[in-house]
Amino acid sequence: MNANELLPGVEAANANRRILVIDEDHDIRQLGFDVLAGAGYYVEAVSNGEVGWKVIQAAAYDLIVTDHKLLGRTGMEMIEKMRAAAMKTPVIVAARHLPTHEFARKPWLKPIVMLQRPFPNADLLAAVKKILCPEVRPTVVPSPNVVKRQPAMEMAG
Repeated sequence: MNANELLPGVEAANANRRILVIDEDHDIRQLGFDVLAGAGYYVEAVSNGEVGWKVIQAAAYDLIVTDHKLLGRTGMEMIEKMRAAAMKTPVIVAARHLPTHEFARKPWLKPIVMLQRPFPNADLLAAVKKILCPEVRPTVVPSPNVVKRQPAMEMAG
C-alpha cells in the first residue's frame, strides 16, 4: 500500500504525521508500514539500527516505532543517542523481549510506549494515536438501554 492511498474513513490529517519504522524482520517491518500507512500516516521503514540512526539524523519524525534487537544498534542505544542529541521524538519499542530491566536502570530513556509482540494491529494504532493525537478523546454516547439508578428511599416505619 502506498502511504498516499488512504483506506475509507481515514482522516487525511494523519498524512502530516511522519513515522519511522525500524525492524530487521521484513514481514514485521512491512506489516507495521501497511498498518500505519493504511491509517493515513506518512511512513518510512528501514531494516537496521545503523540505517535507522542515519535516517533519524537526516529527517524529522513525529514518532519512531522500533524493535529492540537490531543489527548495528539496539533500540535502547538508539534512544540513548537521540536523547544525548536533545531529540525528543517519542518512541514506541515493539519487541518480543522488552528490555524493561535496562530501562529501569536508565528511566530517562524509557520510551513512551512498550508493546510486547505479538500484539493486535489495533494496539499499535491506539498507541500511535495516543501519542500523536492526545487531544482526541472518544465521544461517549449513552446507550438507550442504560437505566439510571435513583437513590433508594428509606421507608418510614
